[in-house]
Order: sequence, then C-alpha cells, then structure tokens
Amino acid sequence: MEAKIYNQRWWLSCCESEALKGVISAGLEQAGFSVLNFVEHYFQPQGYTALWLLAESHAAVHTFPEEGKAYVELSSCSAALLASFDTHLQAAAEQLHWQVTAK
Repeated sequence: MEAKIYNQRWWLSCCESEALKGVISAGLEQAGFSVLNFVEHYFQPQGYTALWLLAESHAAVHTFPEEGKAYVELSSCSAALLASFDTHLQAAAEQLHWQVTAK
C-alpha cells in the first residue's frame, strides 16, 4: 500500500461557529468519513477553531471574524471521500448563500 494524502482547502464567507460546525460535521458524515474525535475552541472576544480527527486523517476550520470568513482544510487518504465532502460543502454553501473559494 502506497502512503498518499489528498488535501483540499476552502475559504467560506461565513464565520458563525455553529453553522460551520453543522455543515462540516454533516459533510464528513455524509461523505463516509469516520470521526474519531472532535475538539473546538472559542476565542475571546471573537473567533473559533475546530478539529475533527478522522480515521482517514483530519479536518479543521478557523474563523476570521474581522474579515467575515472561515478557512476549512481537509486531508484524507481517500480521494473519493474528499471529493464527496467537497460536493456536500458546495451544495450546503449554495443553499446557505455562502461564497466558496477553493484553494
């Protein structure tokens, strides 16, 4: 078995922690990822960061409230799971009227 990691990054025009957590958690589940652990931190006076430890690697979100956006990153040993998550994220963002920039 060859060791290989696939990465994708997105900027979202949302920095609301609960909405981001909901969309990312649902996307990981629907894509078929196995979440092993989840940790989050709320910064004072503002800001949010969260990490999903996955059997297939990890996902993270970091908000930048002063700019009204969030950075999302997903690393996975499965290109198919990552593509499935991307499809979910794009659909959810469109429904919520978030602007998405993939990097």
